[in-house]
Amino acid sequence: MIITTIILFLLILGVIVFVHELGHFMMAKFYNVKVEEFALGFPPKIFGIKKGETEYRLNWVPLGGYCKIVGEDGENKNDPRSFGSKTIFQRFQIISAGVLMNFFLAFVIFSFIFMIGFPQDITGKDLSIIRAGDNSGQASIVIDEENAKSVKDIKVQVSEIVKDSPADQAEIKIGDTIIKANETKINSIEDLQNYTQENLGEPIMLNITRGGESFTKEIIPRENYPEDEGAMGVSLAQTAVVSYSFLEAIKQGFEYTVHLTIFIIMAFASIIWGLVTTGKTVAEVSGPVGIAVMTQQAAAMGFLTVLNFTALISVNLAIINALPLPALDGGRMVFLLVEKIKGSPLNQAWEAKANNVGFMLLMGLMVLVTFKDVAKFDLVGKVMELFG
Repeated sequence: MIITTIILFLLILGVIVFVHELGHFMMAKFYNVKVEEFALGFPPKIFGIKKGETEYRLNWVPLGGYCKIVGEDGENKNDPRSFGSKTIFQRFQIISAGVLMNFFLAFVIFSFIFMIGFPQDITGKDLSIIRAGDNSGQASIVIDEENAKSVKDIKVQVSEIVKDSPADQAEIKIGDTIIKANETKINSIEDLQNYTQENLGEPIMLNITRGGESFTKEIIPRENYPEDEGAMGVSLAQTAVVSYSFLEAIKQGFEYTVHLTIFIIMAFASIIWGLVTTGKTVAEVSGPVGIAVMTQQAAAMGFLTVLNFTALISVNLAIINALPLPALDGGRMVFLLVEKIKGSPLNQAWEAKANNVGFMLLMGLMVLVTFKDVAKFDLVGKVMELFG
């Protein structure tokens, strides 16, 4: 399991880094800038292949990658194939292309997920059945014919549980799917609510599925209960696998990527504001170790969850890379903006020092977050158990 998780984590990170560096590479080639190296990982080198003027390398440290572009530090300005010889706008495009490619990767993945179908909450939707009894024996439903949105695999799931309620005492969990109440098939929230009201104070055997397992739980709905809790003490959601037509999936994928980007930016802003005003933050920040643990959790939930997780990480890394900090793409774009306003290039020695300091600070932050993740997930103890 650990080896599989590590391999999957490296594959996800490799795809995200490859797409990012490919953005820089393609835009540099578009403006006829020479790229000496295209690398996944950081040195030392495992192996490399020289094709044309570029060496394609795979390095040992699998936590990033880079494109070595001629003149990227401002030298060789007289060389027409140097990065430094290009206009500010052209250099800005080369630098920003990596971030844009990470957003594009997320957009493609989300569009694909919307097209093939993913679980979502359809509680309260006006459903009209247009075909029943397909090959899987499940109903196929359209809730928006104009946008060719189809729904299948409808479920009634637990979305919230009141503490010390009958559901809590029966050890029902959030996410459980309720299939039957005694011998009555549950097809909608109303089915379960009506059956519960007809059997207040009586034991009901609920047939439940959880994580691929099926089992029964006995629950006795309360005859007297707080109005906002219900007889069983649960909130229910009707979920289904929703898929869209090709064009609508593209639209949904784009909108979701934009909304997710705005949400993450606001979350980052909240974290920074908390650090500035209180010196603390309630948000959990994870590094490579934390992402690897989350990769294992995503893998346990299936292929679509892994894809969704990959897109989410791609958006996060795009936003982080766009931050106006030295050593990041965002910092280099700020330097270009200052150069445009100033009317002349910045002092190259000063810019190099700023980037080096920024890089060291980022590495230090990564080390601190990694130690925090190791303690949080008790990885030392788990490793010792392997040899135990």
